[in-house]
Amino acid sequence: MRFYRPLLDIKAISFDLDDTLYNNQPVMERTEKQVTYFLHQHYPELRRFQVNDFRTLRIQLREKEPTIYHDVSYWRWRSLYLLLLKYGYSEREAKQGATNAMKVFHQWRSNIDIPQKTHDILLQLARRFPLIAITNGNVDPAKCNLINYFQFVLFAGPDGRAKPFGDMFLTAASRLKIAPKHILHVGDDLISDVAGAIQHGLQACWINTHQVDALNNQTTNVLPHIEISHLASLYRLL
Repeated sequence: MRFYRPLLDIKAISFDLDDTLYNNQPVMERTEKQVTYFLHQHYPELRRFQVNDFRTLRIQLREKEPTIYHDVSYWRWRSLYLLLLKYGYSEREAKQGATNAMKVFHQWRSNIDIPQKTHDILLQLARRFPLIAITNGNVDPAKCNLINYFQFVLFAGPDGRAKPFGDMFLTAASRLKIAPKHILHVGDDLISDVAGAIQHGLQACWINTHQVDALNNQTTNVLPHIEISHLASLYRLL
């Protein structure tokens, strides 16, 4: 645990979800493989199409429509729709195919085994503080047994622009009726979580799971209030 800024009184805690409360990389890898398999089975023209090809298409779409990333589910749906059009399917088939592929995506996207230690820590913290979640992603906390710890969950897209924009941070403070400076936001990303929270008046706890040196990291010039490597450290601190 490292301290970079003095902590003020904490009256609520907000959590990022992906890569903060669980390892999201294997979840997404498995999910994208299942979606690709679905497309191969139901749309023969796409049988040579692979996951990396789809990722390239998503990047190209964001270059054309820079703000689309604020809603990752819509971004993915649009990418699937354009993919099917590109391979010769009609507009009706492309819309239906994109919708069906997204059903497969959401089925696997939230199929996550949350570590028992995470459950234990959230349960203990929820007894002492109001807890909420603020995510740029599209996981369903109810499907992975996280929802009961949080008073509410804010999602980029439906609830505003993605972090580090302030929409969701300020909405959270308003709904909690707590000044931003008394909310501690916990997340893994130095830009979207740490810089985003601090720039909009919240305190920030950076969970550094990859042993990155914050003082020599070129991605941001904003340091968190505290740095931890495990959620257990946060519980011991508070």
